[in-house]
Amino acid sequence: MSKVNKKAKKALTIEQKISRRNFISFGSFAVLAAGAFEGWRWLYKSPDEVAGITARAHKPLRRALNKTELFFRRVFSDKHLVKTYPKSMAAKRVRVNADIGIEAKNQFDPATWKLQVNKKGGEVLQITLQELMALPKTGIVYDFKCVEGWDQIQHWAGVKFSDFIKHFQLDEYAKMEYVGMETPDKGYYVGIDMPSAMHPQTLLAYEVNDKPLPLSHGAPLRLIIPVKYGIKNLKRIGTINFSNTRPHDYWAEQGYDYYSGL
Repeated sequence: MSKVNKKAKKALTIEQKISRRNFISFGSFAVLAAGAFEGWRWLYKSPDEVAGITARAHKPLRRALNKTELFFRRVFSDKHLVKTYPKSMAAKRVRVNADIGIEAKNQFDPATWKLQVNKKGGEVLQITLQELMALPKTGIVYDFKCVEGWDQIQHWAGVKFSDFIKHFQLDEYAKMEYVGMETPDKGYYVGIDMPSAMHPQTLLAYEVNDKPLPLSHGAPLRLIIPVKYGIKNLKRIGTINFSNTRPHDYWAEQGYDYYSGL
């Protein structure tokens, strides 16, 4: 056989191998795509969960979210700290993403604000901003993350939630499973698992970039909880509650993950 024929035969063999691999790759992609489409269609047609503390998610999705939460709660540790940055890296213009519960039409007056902590037996502890500011101040510069996909390095300061609990002798309440917070108008509310609330980087913040919070960022007091997505970082805290059952949560009622951990 001539050298030309051998080269042609070798080239044909290589082309056949490439064609076979392309066919296999395309076939595999087609099968996976079809499976993904069928899975999406199955999920789309699956029934919605029964509305309660959570709502508007398809049942299989909510089950998956709940199992994911159990996994993350098992590995959660207050020794695992969110990465921090120097103040020089903090955004000078801190992004404002939403005003649910703090709309201007509410005519909120920060001067009359008091934090209300609901205790057992109907007792309500009322705390002024000045009392909070008298406690040791802690600052944090970290990468604030939103479920919409954006993030921004931000600088906040206030009192650690754990220090707040200790100072106001709320230790017995910190043994409960959840803390619930809501705005004064009750328009926005979150439920937080207690380990995340007691994490050493969780703050009741009253400053941003070394200045008092503006109304758009939840003045006079907001939650900064770096181990959670932004939807859990409640602006303008009006009331704090403690419980052993999940408190209601604004975005969980819209179909989002209740835990929303990072």
